[in-house]
Amino acid sequence: MGKEIGSDGFTEDDFARFRERLALETEHARAAYAKGEFASEGLVAGFELEAWLIDEHFFPVPRNVSFLERMDSPLVVPELSMFNVEINGTPQDLLGTALSRLESELTATWQQCQRVAAEEGATLIAIGTLPTLRERDLSLASMSPFKRYAALNEQILRQRDGRPLTLDIAGIDTLSTTHADVMLEAATTSFQVHLQTPVSEVARTYNASQVLAAPLVALAANSPFLFGRALWHETRIPLFEQTVDCCEPGHPEHMRVTFGSGYLGADPTECFAENLSSYPVLLPYDEPGPVHAYAHLRLHNGTIWRWNRMLIGFDRDALPHLRVEQRVMPAGPSIVDMIANAAFYFGAVRRLARQTVAPESQLPFAVARDNFYRAARHGLEAQLVWTDGRRRNVAELLLRELLPLARDGLLELGLAAADIERYLAVVAARVGSRQNGAAWQLAHYARHQDFFRLAADYLAHQSRLTPVHEWPI
Repeated sequence: MGKEIGSDGFTEDDFARFRERLALETEHARAAYAKGEFASEGLVAGFELEAWLIDEHFFPVPRNVSFLERMDSPLVVPELSMFNVEINGTPQDLLGTALSRLESELTATWQQCQRVAAEEGATLIAIGTLPTLRERDLSLASMSPFKRYAALNEQILRQRDGRPLTLDIAGIDTLSTTHADVMLEAATTSFQVHLQTPVSEVARTYNASQVLAAPLVALAANSPFLFGRALWHETRIPLFEQTVDCCEPGHPEHMRVTFGSGYLGADPTECFAENLSSYPVLLPYDEPGPVHAYAHLRLHNGTIWRWNRMLIGFDRDALPHLRVEQRVMPAGPSIVDMIANAAFYFGAVRRLARQTVAPESQLPFAVARDNFYRAARHGLEAQLVWTDGRRRNVAELLLRELLPLARDGLLELGLAAADIERYLAVVAARVGSRQNGAAWQLAHYARHQDFFRLAADYLAHQSRLTPVHEWPI
């Protein structure tokens, strides 16, 4: 979905041709995997960070077109709304000082973005949901002027027979509203981490990512407020799931934003077969090219937002690879916090994916899914069922089991000792203090009862590049 499409209107013939090509590419991917044609070497890490452009009053400001023209960087690209942008990291081989290189590049890009935003009379902020956001900010007038976004909105509403999208979230408070278009999606911003693995390890890595989704979202939670209501610690989760809901009534397993329907088996391309069989095509843009370019498969996959998503990409030598996109983490609260979250994920998923007894064989998928939503709702106070069948507090699970596991995994990967110590110390201090971004925001609002002061203080702390466990209330 990051690539612009070449049409702003579709016919039934377009859908038919796309489905035919999609079926060919899906079968080709299955056969290519069976013949060992996907990349079998190396681990590579990358990320995407979505951020907000805000004005001096801390309201979103729709200026990404001129901002991006000024930036003129391939690492900074548009998002659905004109008050959001996406910052990408250069993929890094996951060894040595890869983590600090990711942080250094993100810091440099972020600071350049801030200089350019200032020229636009704006500021960039990385936060899962913006506490000063108003529902009226989310209109089609603020949609980025790209055909793919207009077409996405049109096709989702078409599949809903024109019915408005309904938002109904019960958390600390309750929020119910309806919206006539998909712009509610722009209220969610994420820090998405990519992990390319040898093809022989990718199914186990995907399943381990599903197992880890609950503790990871609890650790990283940073989205407690929406439209003046305190909802879930990670409100992005129910918000995003409901804002592009075009599944048929009675078939929630076909939601476009979903935890998924099960673990993967031995063949990781099963997820693309499920895409073909279970999800109607949204954007039937026909792109000329060979079947092995997977253009239609990749476009269709980009319109199904599993919280852990399998992607097909290509190496420098045009060899196809498979990678996991871990989508559960919100943007913010600080750059070091986000890289620390990534470090934890890379290390823990490495060890879980290589355990003799696969964790997915010990934790039923339905339990992993229930854990995920419980963690998104309650953050570091959530109670999860783990692989031993015991229910425990997620913070204690992180400190006693998962952080040591992550350390072992990072050592096994050959990451620099100083990086391992730095980033895992940030995670440990955050969990030990029980102060992640969501907890800080909730405590700040409880004390000051002012969303504008909350945004101002948050932005000031973020600009100092200090981790959230050090932020005063």
